[in-house]
Amino acid sequence: MDAASEALKKHREWQGKLETVNKMPIETADDLSIAYTPGVAAPCLEIARDPSLSYVYTGRGHTIAVISDGSAVLGLGNIGPEAGMPVMEGKCVLFKALSGLDAVPLVLDTQDTDRLVDVISALAPSFGGINLEDIAAPRCFEVERRLKEQLDIPVFHDDQHGTAIVVSAALENALKLAKKENPRIVINGAGSAGCAIARLLLDRGQKDVILVDRQGILTPDMELTSGQRALIDRLNPSGRTGTLQDALAGADVLIGVSAGHIVSQDMIRSMNEKPIVFAMANPTPEIEPEDAAAAGAYISGTGRSDHPNQINNLLAFPGIFKGALDAGATEINDAMKQAAVSAISSCIPEEDLRPDHIIVSALTPGVADRVARAVAQAAVQSGVVRHA
Repeated sequence: MDAASEALKKHREWQGKLETVNKMPIETADDLSIAYTPGVAAPCLEIARDPSLSYVYTGRGHTIAVISDGSAVLGLGNIGPEAGMPVMEGKCVLFKALSGLDAVPLVLDTQDTDRLVDVISALAPSFGGINLEDIAAPRCFEVERRLKEQLDIPVFHDDQHGTAIVVSAALENALKLAKKENPRIVINGAGSAGCAIARLLLDRGQKDVILVDRQGILTPDMELTSGQRALIDRLNPSGRTGTLQDALAGADVLIGVSAGHIVSQDMIRSMNEKPIVFAMANPTPEIEPEDAAAAGAYISGTGRSDHPNQINNLLAFPGIFKGALDAGATEINDAMKQAAVSAISSCIPEEDLRPDHIIVSALTPGVADRVARAVAQAAVQSGVVRHA
């Protein structure tokens, strides 16, 4: 199948992947009186008395806003809000299909940090959670940080944290299978996803993580973004310098969130025994899985659905938001992210792990529910719920 041609055909046919469906009939005068005036005044007054009742009398408690400024759409870059809308609609479809949550796509015609924060904050009373999507680094860090400070609903930049959660789950299983302890992990790509992956791996106890970007191995003397600067003292404990090639010599793991076809077979050959290669650039991975395997990769993963070991945040965000909303969480904190990692990795029993099967498919029934239960429990235990 030619996915691009078929997608153009279907998107033209669909004219949008979402529609509004009423939960109640509007056929009689009584129907109108209950759903609209005069009856609707009763829930309005109850909510005016206690705004938290908006979670009882409206769809807020099961509705997510999927919001982008169009500045970092998939692997396409800064293509603008209108061009990002098909992705936001697609994300909403996935929310509904995998978690049962409703979601609304919103693209904003600004890439100014202050204005993004102001607009999204003003929209918050309509939603139970905010999924930030395809916002470029370093702006995404600041937007998320400020929104989390201002709002009492979950705010989650999926490109950062969803990616980090699924990578961590896949790597946990891969390291078990390869019987690697204290691995040296190289992350190529030091934007929002790369920084979030590094932070979560360090928080989960990894000691030797190297972050690489176009400048090479990141070191404290370089010009760094705010996200990179916040991590730099925890990275690269052996003080390595140089290029990606230098970083990979003797490394155990490569995690790529960068650009297509920038890793050579010689680089893979230079890695430690049984190298683990997660080449996740989309749509073209840093190295093709078959080329990595030919160069000696023990385990390969990509972000694509047409290769084994698809490492995709689709495994994370539906269940994370479902769990957060089920628990009445006011945020998605580190404990909830850690719970999601463990829930995803445990979907495959250790005895069933294989080099081509270290992460469960996002379409496996029950995955989102499993993640949701773990996340909800972590929310309650960490005390970030509006109601128990």
